[in-house]
Amino acid sequence: MIKGTFKRNDSGQIVTFKLTGHAEAGPYGSDIVCAGVSALAISTINGIDALAGVAPKVEANESEGGYLKMDVVSGLTQEQTNIEQILLENLLLGLQSIEAENSEFIQINTITEK
Repeated sequence: MIKGTFKRNDSGQIVTFKLTGHAEAGPYGSDIVCAGVSALAISTINGIDALAGVAPKVEANESEGGYLKMDVVSGLTQEQTNIEQILLENLLLGLQSIEAENSEFIQINTITEK
């Protein structure tokens, strides 16, 4: 199962997300749940880099997969923050949509840091 955790700060902004595990919704190379999650997550990170002009802090297990973590960086302009937050909220919505149809393979949680 893929487990996703999104953390928000006390202002409601997403400050980090982490995806762990494997969906195992089909044979390797044919797992559409995993493919969808991967496409959304990588597209979000690439979009933040290209559209906000900032490279987020990313940790990933390159050899086995099943682990991706992204942290926002500090010191952004308001415009960069807005772009970053729109893309992260869109990622969360996309993953929740996948979860709604495939809850046996993916679980998404959002927590607020205090």
